[in-house]
Amino acid sequence: MVDRKFGMRIRWAFAVLALASHAAVASTAAAPTQRSIEARGPTGRLAGTLAGPGRAPVALIVPGSGPTDRDGNNPAGIRAAPYRLLAEALAAQDITTVRIDKRGMFGSAGPGVDPNAVTLDAYVDDMRAWVAAARSHNGAPCVWLIGHSEGGLVAIAAARAMNDVCGLVLVATPGRPMGEVLRSQLRANPANAPVLAQAESAIDALTAGRRVDTSAMHPALAPLFAPPVQGFLISMFAFDPAKALGGYERPVLIVQGTRDLQVSEEDAGLLKRADDAAQLVLLPNVNHVLKVVDGPDARANVASYADPSLPLAPGVGAAIGRFLLTKRP
Repeated sequence: MVDRKFGMRIRWAFAVLALASHAAVASTAAAPTQRSIEARGPTGRLAGTLAGPGRAPVALIVPGSGPTDRDGNNPAGIRAAPYRLLAEALAAQDITTVRIDKRGMFGSAGPGVDPNAVTLDAYVDDMRAWVAAARSHNGAPCVWLIGHSEGGLVAIAAARAMNDVCGLVLVATPGRPMGEVLRSQLRANPANAPVLAQAESAIDALTAGRRVDTSAMHPALAPLFAPPVQGFLISMFAFDPAKALGGYERPVLIVQGTRDLQVSEEDAGLLKRADDAAQLVLLPNVNHVLKVVDGPDARANVASYADPSLPLAPGVGAAIGRFLLTKRP
């Protein structure tokens, strides 16, 4: 049974990963100055943390899929805190960040707010509220969007719809529609062979805008395509990030790790080809949660997802910080 506090939004990022669950020692790195910040979203209060000097440049960290909190952690077993560590790395470069809890989750939960009752457009509306809140806090003329994984898709859609976004940093962001990414993830795991045909049929239907009946679906697939999240999946499967990025005229940085098990270098290449002016940084031995992984062992890679003692891969903060400090929106 799925905890209703976080909804049923397991979705694509966890389709092929059995996340490790083990105790680890918390990071002892010195934290930057931090304070709570709120935005007034369409469905009520949204909560986040502002870190750093409080002045421009200001970057909003847009979280990835499922019940991922403002630090980048997830009750499914992710405790690597990549967003908190990124905020600390950027604060050390005098860059302000705002990291957020998504609508209906964690600090942004509220009476009558269903975290499953969202679409891509709903998340874009929330980004409008967050950008306005960040700008009112320090008077910045615009706010950068740092989108991680699925959050990169939200960031692209938001940037295309708003005039007060300075530009984009797309970290481990798919270059294909999310349905195609999910299809690739499922095909990559041989253990999914018995359910692959059923899963691909559901992906085809949702991509075409049709809801699917899960009553006869294999139990392993039912949470992935649960009826409460199908509206969200339909909206995301219809979104082509490379197509949306084409013609975008403000600065774009694409950051991709070469040990990412969920988003590939091919995806980064698709985004780069869509926006030839974008900068592309490939980080050797960096995985999806922005940690260094020395070899190809998938088990060790996944174990890092649950280990908060591992530092942020050093190239991540350096590449993003350099971009934000040198690019004019």
